[in-house]
Amino acid sequence: MKTNILKTMAMTVILLFLTVSASAADWLFKGGKSKYQIVVSAEASTSEQTAARELQQYIGQMSGVQLPITSDLKASRRSIFVGYNERVAALTGAQQPEANDESFTYRTIGHDLLIWGGSGRGTMYGVFTFLERELGIHWLTPKCTVVPTLKEWKLPRLDHSESPFIGYRYSNYFVASGVPEWSAHTRENMKWSPATSNYGNIEAYWGAHTMEWLVPAKEFFDSHPEYFCLRDGKRYGGYGQLCLSNPDVLEICKTRLTQRMRENPQYRIYSLSQNDNFRFCQCEKCAAIEEQYGGHAGIIVWFVNQVADAVRDEFPDKYVGTFAYQYSRQPPMGIKPRENVVIRLCSIECCFAHPLDAGCPQNEAFMRDLKGWAELAPHLFIWDYIVDYAQYMAPWPNFQVLGPNIKVFGKHKAIGIFEEAQYQSAGAEFDEMKAWTVNQLLWNPEQDVDSLVSIFIKGYYGQAAPRIKDYYDLCQSLVKPDIHYGIYIRENHEIYSDEFIQEAFAILREALEMAETDEIRERVDRVRMQPLYLHCMRHKAESLKDGTWADLLRLMKQYKAMHREGHPQDKFIQDFEAEAKGK
Repeated sequence: MKTNILKTMAMTVILLFLTVSASAADWLFKGGKSKYQIVVSAEASTSEQTAARELQQYIGQMSGVQLPITSDLKASRRSIFVGYNERVAALTGAQQPEANDESFTYRTIGHDLLIWGGSGRGTMYGVFTFLERELGIHWLTPKCTVVPTLKEWKLPRLDHSESPFIGYRYSNYFVASGVPEWSAHTRENMKWSPATSNYGNIEAYWGAHTMEWLVPAKEFFDSHPEYFCLRDGKRYGGYGQLCLSNPDVLEICKTRLTQRMRENPQYRIYSLSQNDNFRFCQCEKCAAIEEQYGGHAGIIVWFVNQVADAVRDEFPDKYVGTFAYQYSRQPPMGIKPRENVVIRLCSIECCFAHPLDAGCPQNEAFMRDLKGWAELAPHLFIWDYIVDYAQYMAPWPNFQVLGPNIKVFGKHKAIGIFEEAQYQSAGAEFDEMKAWTVNQLLWNPEQDVDSLVSIFIKGYYGQAAPRIKDYYDLCQSLVKPDIHYGIYIRENHEIYSDEFIQEAFAILREALEMAETDEIRERVDRVRMQPLYLHCMRHKAESLKDGTWADLLRLMKQYKAMHREGHPQDKFIQDFEAEAKGK
């Protein structure tokens, strides 16, 4: 027994010695040289091949050293293995992940680094996270990537794994739209439209407010007014809701949604959802179904379930989605959504000054509905809001709720979150920073938001960063326990004051003076639009005289910035100047 103990101790000492020796010698790069290569199997997926190339690219960019890429899994040279392969299997004993598994692991074994996950996007996320977390590379915007310059970097002992907090993650800021590589770098995996690129597939949710698309009033009202809502004793032919109790409406929706699914097979979820208004049908048959199933949501679920039944056999891996929105937000009773139905719950009425579960009285009703749907729906998808839709450019501090609210949604079994943002133009309040931060939090909401903001500001605003951070802190100081605001507040809301505006002007004036390049000055200017807009709206006539309107107008035209949703820039300028001049 004593001999066995001694042998065990000796082996432990040897292993420790080898580990320490390996660690001491494992310079990924040093003095312009490296002993490492990147190994990616010839059978690796497209996204894994892309990840290997970008690993080579960014290590080269930061160090000046180009690591060779090989598909030889048996090579004896020190290696970074990208993707699950027979060598990874032999070294780790890990089972091969499912292709669509976005989880990943990166681990050092001996002198080697292994990065693997699902072949769809998991391995790729692992490579990008290694570059970000270990080497300090940050893809802040589609046009700004921070890459440190390093002369040497020693590979430490690593054993790190991550899985996404939310399955489907997407936002729709204009400044970050249509850029699949940025979405991949920030681990965003869903958009309005599906896309296939070298970074793997982007999933998509087809449509919103689609009942008007499927049964248009322009096509059917003259011949079949009974297809449309009864309001105050008359059938309504404008933009209202459908009469969901009408069997012909049901058959049209079955036929036309099936056809849309055949024509657009690349989507994951297909919307069959109420139009964007409160004109629900008041006919006796609709009212009876609503009474049977506990309200407006009841008849919608009853209707959507029947369409979902009709498409299930042909599309067993697809889902039919519908809204729980405004008048239909409260869960029904006595009926459940089918297994292939996704409920898309919207937070439009909430207070965004405080986290949803922080006891804010304005959020109590939403929390009840969220809990109710979580118990009832097999699949819950959240439609959240992260900008002020009444004034895109004004300060609207909501960074403090982003992570906590995402955690609340995940806790209540959400499979996906859509963060509706400023999707129409650049120039919105902190749009670049919020786009990056919210994508980080959708992947992992446990991250500290102030730390994320600090990373972004330091990397994006150059020498002006300290004053931009001061301005950010000033905006966040507007949040108080007894102050509430939703997504339609205006310039006269109690959150704002002229003292705040003047302090913001002073801080950002200094930031502009500190900016070291034209590019940094432009970034600071986009931040300056926030207090400029607020001052101009609060003091219209004065802003024409003191130069703030001219300053704002120049920036708005430069970035084609919109005032609010659905309000063209030219119309806003015309209306503002007429009111400011008293016309």
